[in-house]
Amino acid sequence: MEANLNQIDAVFLDLDGTIYLGGELIPGAIEFLNRCDEKGVRRFFLSNNSSRSVSQYISKLEGMGIPASEDDVLLSTHDLLSWLDAEGVVETWLVGTEGMREMLENCGIHTRSSNPEYVVLGYDTEISYEKIATASVHLHKGVPMVASHPDMVCPSPEGGLPDTGAYMAMFEATTGVRPVHICGKPQPGMIHHKIEALGLEAQRCAMVGDRLYTDMAMATRAGTKGILVLSGEATMADVEALEEGAEQQPSLIVGSVDELLR
Repeated sequence: MEANLNQIDAVFLDLDGTIYLGGELIPGAIEFLNRCDEKGVRRFFLSNNSSRSVSQYISKLEGMGIPASEDDVLLSTHDLLSWLDAEGVVETWLVGTEGMREMLENCGIHTRSSNPEYVVLGYDTEISYEKIATASVHLHKGVPMVASHPDMVCPSPEGGLPDTGAYMAMFEATTGVRPVHICGKPQPGMIHHKIEALGLEAQRCAMVGDRLYTDMAMATRAGTKGILVLSGEATMADVEALEEGAEQQPSLIVGSVDELLR
């Protein structure tokens, strides 16, 4: 696969570490997105970060000069909502932000139940001891847990910050409980739903991201190309450490999205 992305009709773009890092755009990201529009390559923003609602993501993107609509933004929270709906779950105790709470409540999910069917764990950047303690009590009582995504860290310019995977480790240490299901990347559902809805061919789509164990593994599972950018979490040393044939192997490695579609 070449960086000019010939024979690619759509790109699914991770955000943190791929389009921006913290509050700063990756150099060349805007120009890359413009090239997508100019060359007719459809672009979608895909994130495991469940700390924001879709409207909050759109506000952040537009504040950085990136136009986006609700249809352009695919979150692990969407995958979580699909799973909760399939399981018929309504009563939950949420360890998550107000933005995540808004998305769940808008879909009829109660997030402060005193008798929850599940503890729901997201990337809570507003976490409090009360949320942690109450969730722990429910877990000790046998309430199962579901998580929005597996990421251990959220990349930032100052280094990795604790993400949902780190919270999972905390709850396992205190209660012995692991999630019965983990949504988001690398599960392929987030991409498959959009590919099917638009009538695209998976092999003519590419997942672009900075993580091997979520972004690249998802590309393999979804049957798309996987383009690793070295502007976020993963390094060449991480790639070289992969076993031959591992699902995390990328189709293409570039320094950043600035190298693509040229």
